[in-house]
Amino acid sequence: MHTFAEDIPDAWLDFNQDESPLPIEEDASEGQIFIPYLLFDWDPRRPLEPRQRRNPSPSGGLVTQTYLLQHPGHLSELERLILEQATTQPLSFYEVVRSDPGEGMRLRDVLIGGEMEVTERTASQTLRPGDLAYGQLCRLPEVVTLGRMAPHVIPPGSKAAIVRLRAKLRQKISRQNRELAAADLLRYREEIRTTYLDLRDAMRTPPRLTNTDGDPLLLHTLTFRAGSAHAAFEALAPLERGVSKKELMENAELGDNGELRRVEIAWLKQGNRMHKDWENTVLGHITISGRSVVVDVNSEKRAARIRHEIERRLGILVVHEKTVTQSPEAMLGKRERGRAAPRRASGVAPSPIPEMDEQVRAAFQHQVENWIYRKVPVLGGRTPLEAVGDADGKEIVESLLLDWERRNETITDPQVFRPDINGLRRLLKLPI
Repeated sequence: MHTFAEDIPDAWLDFNQDESPLPIEEDASEGQIFIPYLLFDWDPRRPLEPRQRRNPSPSGGLVTQTYLLQHPGHLSELERLILEQATTQPLSFYEVVRSDPGEGMRLRDVLIGGEMEVTERTASQTLRPGDLAYGQLCRLPEVVTLGRMAPHVIPPGSKAAIVRLRAKLRQKISRQNRELAAADLLRYREEIRTTYLDLRDAMRTPPRLTNTDGDPLLLHTLTFRAGSAHAAFEALAPLERGVSKKELMENAELGDNGELRRVEIAWLKQGNRMHKDWENTVLGHITISGRSVVVDVNSEKRAARIRHEIERRLGILVVHEKTVTQSPEAMLGKRERGRAAPRRASGVAPSPIPEMDEQVRAAFQHQVENWIYRKVPVLGGRTPLEAVGDADGKEIVESLLLDWERRNETITDPQVFRPDINGLRRLLKLPI
């Protein structure tokens, strides 16, 4: 009897559509969706080119066919029905419409439409409305269950890739003057799995944090020794464009005889590449204290640029002493440890001024609401206001807003601004 154990590495390569995927022993959770693929779908005898045009075998993959040949008539009626569902029902992307934890869910097929009630004990405890899952339904007498489901929950913000896939599949059958059907999902199942794999790999890849210039985030603190605080101020004050030296000195710290002790300068540039409505971009912060000049910037590129600028402006009157770098992750870890530390009784933080707090929040909300007028890459370069004019665009915008709302839930610090997402929905005339 052929056990197929030696074929698992080849099936793993085919499933991942990759010649060098993460080793199966390091990706145990993916077995949840890979093992059913191996048992019911995998068949190395099918033509390999073009992969997405493979036609599904009505009797399942090689393992299933071999078992049925070697054990004819060994299956009960229910087992035969389950096997039939596993080998003939397509895998699709399902959006959670409603979840009853521990009981079941109402799912909507994003690719071909239609909603169904699904009995599911485990996944229903973690999936929330708006979440997406890649899987296969098993329709049994009087009940629908999830025959298989990928272990990775797809967040609402990733729905655009699935909507684009749906548009692509619709284009493939456009000449037939009909809607997408289950048979189409079987025909293009490799292409559908490609979308799942791309989403899975994207979720596994840590986000690339950048500043508004698109440079990778890496915090730099540069320290210089200047000839005097006054000389440093005179040379560097113009870096805060639009602000006079007199205005900067209003917030400076002076000695008893009027000499400059400490002053802060914001390094500014006009406009912003990412946010077109911004008048200025803060590139860094400069603190002059005595003969010490300390500059904080958030990228390697800005660090090199400000060092060149300071040395050019001050010449022999300045010496670079050191540059210290820190990743955003390390900075956040330090901040969290600081929050966990107990406060001293004497260290009570001052209460914010309510009027000023409200003004700041209103300004931030205004910036957030300007998003609807900005061109968004995931919307094909359209603005959200333009995208909601068609069904697919509206669906993507709604998923982006839901994802934004989810991120708001992780903000626990009352001093951190949480945008009003319903304010955006009202502007876009979307359901609240």
